[in-house]
Amino acid sequence: MTPTSEVEAAARRIAGRVRRTPLLRDSPTLLKLEFLQHAGSFKTRGMFNKILVAAERGLPAAGVIAASGGNAGLAAAYAARELSVPAEIYVPVTAPSVKVAKLGKLGARVVQVGDEYAEAYAAAVVQAEVTGALFCHAYDDPDMVAGNGTLGLELLEQAPDGFDTVLVAVGGGGLIAGLAAALRGRARVVAVEPYASSALHAALAAGGPVDVGVSGVAADSLGARRVGTIAYETVVAERIQSVLVDDRAIVEARRQLWEEYRVAVEHGTAAAQAALNSGAYVPDEGERVVVLLCGANTDPTDLA
Repeated sequence: MTPTSEVEAAARRIAGRVRRTPLLRDSPTLLKLEFLQHAGSFKTRGMFNKILVAAERGLPAAGVIAASGGNAGLAAAYAARELSVPAEIYVPVTAPSVKVAKLGKLGARVVQVGDEYAEAYAAAVVQAEVTGALFCHAYDDPDMVAGNGTLGLELLEQAPDGFDTVLVAVGGGGLIAGLAAALRGRARVVAVEPYASSALHAALAAGGPVDVGVSGVAADSLGARRVGTIAYETVVAERIQSVLVDDRAIVEARRQLWEEYRVAVEHGTAAAQAALNSGAYVPDEGERVVVLLCGANTDPTDLA
């Protein structure tokens, strides 16, 4: 598991490079608007920390390489551009066009391979071995996890009166592992996954990470075929609750966030709100819940 001290070190390392994103109070729920982060998701925190840690030892001339359904690639491209480092990003051919176009605008070389994240990942690993580039795993990496966890430290600062629970959407698990490290002993974290892409839930049932099928409206951001080892071990050790939501609930939650707050988030992000709306997670009376809205790299035209 990731020590809280590593998250604190990451916060010092990336200070001034990431945004302090707002916390919206809509009693009794708090909405953490992390989708306003640079490059549109929390992953920018982890990527900055990963690259900066590597830079302390010396980065290869080939720069960095990452595989991503979209958000991790965008984060890697953004961080690499800000640090003047070359970036090569592998994405599935199914990645949303809005994400692929943004990768190019950020200056990354984009390679589309396969129909799922796992296929893009395999191709990126091979390319990293050939070029010597620093491979930046999208979620199962201790420096990524520590960087992502800085979001939890920020939450603690923004809500000095405290909160009880954070609902967080889970794909590969890099965010929930970081949050658990940051909030250890301070608040509960609840994992939310779609039925159609539920690698963590399947791992908990099987007693370890296993490959799962990936589909549904949130597959572009939560479509990890296998949950990360770091996340799995953290969830087991911390006894984190895992709940599932269906695609209909996700679509409805995404539309509700738009209609009530004029917030346009991706389907994967809306899964956290869907857990509340659908009753997949029912807070106790008086429970102070934070819904983490972690990404907004989406085409908003279907919300009009």
